[in-house]
Amino acid sequence: MPRLCQNVTITTRQGKAALGKRRRREAIAAATCLTEALTDHLNVGVAQAYVNQRKLDHEVKTLQIQAAQFAKQTGQWINMVENFNQALKEIGDVENWARSIELDMRTIATALEYLYKGQLQPSSS
Repeated sequence: MPRLCQNVTITTRQGKAALGKRRRREAIAAATCLTEALTDHLNVGVAQAYVNQRKLDHEVKTLQIQAAQFAKQTGQWINMVENFNQALKEIGDVENWARSIELDMRTIATALEYLYKGQLQPSSS
């Protein structure tokens, strides 16, 4: 093989090798870009999930505080209703007592009136 043909063959091989290296570098660069893009995309999702979780945690804490306040207020209302109910019972007891006293006083008044009228009438003996 003449020397010129050998040089062309070597040059062709070197060109193919250089082309292969260049394509490999481009493929590596493209794979790196793809990996970075996928990682960025996943990181955005993870970051959003983290933000959402923090919001949920805050809402849960707020809800727990409000539930505790509601429970406290409910307890206060229950106490007030029980006290009111007890006061109504006491008023009912006083009313019953007053009726009993009134009935006793009417009985006494009737007895006194009966005795008084009996003393006013002249005896027939």
